[in-house]
Parts: sequence; C-alpha cells; structure tokens
Amino acid sequence: MTPHIEANRGDYADTVLLPGDPQRAEWMARTFLEAPRCVNRRRGSLGFTGLFRGQPVSIQATGIGVSSFLIYAHELLGYYGVRTLIRTGTCGGLSAEVKLRGLVISRWARPENTENGQVFGLYDADAGPDAGLLACALAKAAELGIDHHAGLTACTDIFYHPEAHARYAEARALGALAVDMETSALYRIAAHFGARALSLLTVVDNLVTGELTDYSERQELFADMGRLAFEIAAEGR
Repeated sequence: MTPHIEANRGDYADTVLLPGDPQRAEWMARTFLEAPRCVNRRRGSLGFTGLFRGQPVSIQATGIGVSSFLIYAHELLGYYGVRTLIRTGTCGGLSAEVKLRGLVISRWARPENTENGQVFGLYDADAGPDAGLLACALAKAAELGIDHHAGLTACTDIFYHPEAHARYAEARALGALAVDMETSALYRIAAHFGARALSLLTVVDNLVTGELTDYSERQELFADMGRLAFEIAAEGR
C-alpha cells in the first residue's frame, strides 16, 4: 500500500489507463473489462483491474490537475511497477477544426509557463509520448474509423481564467489543438521513470466556438476514446 492507494503489489497490470474522474474509471471498467475487480477505493479515487482481449489492463482515477495526477502516477510507477500509462482525459479545443466530442491524440505537450511545478523538469521544455504507443494509436484510430486530430496540447495549472482567449494566443499560434491540465506532467514523469506514456483526450468544450458538452453525457461520449485506449493497451505492448 501507499499513502493514496490501498492496492497490494501485483493488483495493477503493467499498463494502466488514467481517467481523471472516478465515475469514468468505473464506467470504463464496466464497459470494456472482463471480470473487473476494484483494487482501490481510497479517497474515492477508484482503481480497477481486469482483462481486455485476454490481456490484463488496469484503470486508476487521478483527480484534477498536476498535483493530484503526479501523486497517482508516481505511486503507480515507483511502487507498483507499472510500465505504461495511457491518459484517457478531457480537454478544451483551441481550434474551430477540433470538434466537440472529438478525440485529440497528443503528439507533444507544451506547458504554459516555466515558473511552476519544477518537479522532474516538468515545465522546462516540450514533452512527448512514447513513439511506439503514438504510432499504435494513429494506426488503430484509422483502422477503427475513429475521427481524431493529432498534434500539440497546451497544458495549464489554471482551469478558470478570466482572459482565456488571450492566455492561449501563443499556444494557438504554435498550432495547439487543445488544452488540458495533465498531459505535460504525464510525459515528464514517465520519462523520469523510464516508462511509456500516451495522452488521449476527448473534447468537452471549445474555447474558440464557445460550445460545451453537458455533464450528463460525459460517459457515453468517451466510448471512442475508451475503445482506442484499450486496443492500444492490448496491442501496443
């Protein structure tokens, strides 16, 4: 056990999917896993392990933001021996071309600033995913007919900001497709531990068009992302 996870060693598979929301973790386990079992309930941050296409796969909710995310990622990598992390998260679109409810595959992540969170060099440069996982994601998305965009993700510590459009002007000028809070941290901590990582993001609002999904649909709209994540987990080993 760790301070934030009550699972025993061996309860997590080598590959863990990381939604932020514990309700999404439970929905993913029920929807995609064969014989899922709950391995963590501590602080309500649910974790599950089961089989997908005969391969063991786990899910662990991480909460919101870098601080919470890094706690779970660090303990999974450092204490439970996990070797692959796949984020199944949400994002805001930064381009009108990135449609609401669509999927963004993060080719690389650019942090918003260099002053905050100097842990493992999280904010000192752009960070990217494991090349093999990225290639697998792009191939499987095409094979499954999942509409998607792949490109730059901007990352921020602040969810509500009074001048969001001006705040992300530089990121948009660099071609950023979306903004989230955790992808840069995912790529940096995975590199620190010598693990593999990939971020998949579902667009739940768009800062350019002003569109917004309703929370009531926030499980069903993750179907494509969940399906792709599990296919990568099964094949991208």
